[in-house]
Amino acid sequence: MGLARTLAVTLTGLTGHIVDVEAHATQGLPGFTLVGLPDAAVRESRERVRAALSTCGVTWGEQRLTVNLSPADLRKTGTGLDLALALAVLGARGRLGRSAAEVLGRTVYIGELGLDGSVHSVRGILPSVQAAVAAGWGDRHRPGGRRRGRARS
Repeated sequence: MGLARTLAVTLTGLTGHIVDVEAHATQGLPGFTLVGLPDAAVRESRERVRAALSTCGVTWGEQRLTVNLSPADLRKTGTGLDLALALAVLGARGRLGRSAAEVLGRTVYIGELGLDGSVHSVRGILPSVQAAVAAGWGDRHRPGGRRRGRARS
């Protein structure tokens, strides 16, 4: 059991704010607690993360997970924190390789998880990336945009 940290971005209007995502896993009654002023979409990410990881073969077992989103006084909004939450949970549970765990804490992750484990793009990617760059975080991972409309021949 352990502790893992990664980074994400939340938006207030068109202004992005870096969010530290810290996950702690320990033995105990199974549970997933999310703290740090999450809105409804962020609170729902617990279920998206649980379903996505379960679909990908990660079993929950008898573990208690606590995820902290800081700064605690800043309201966290939207679904763009899903990917960072999932990776922090995997890191805390020891499910990532050593090199991946080392990169985790210095990379900004932006994306919504599908229940099948796929990563979807989110609204506000430009101000999110601008906030990450302005804060000095050069590594950013986001899903490719989904194509809309008809395919061209």
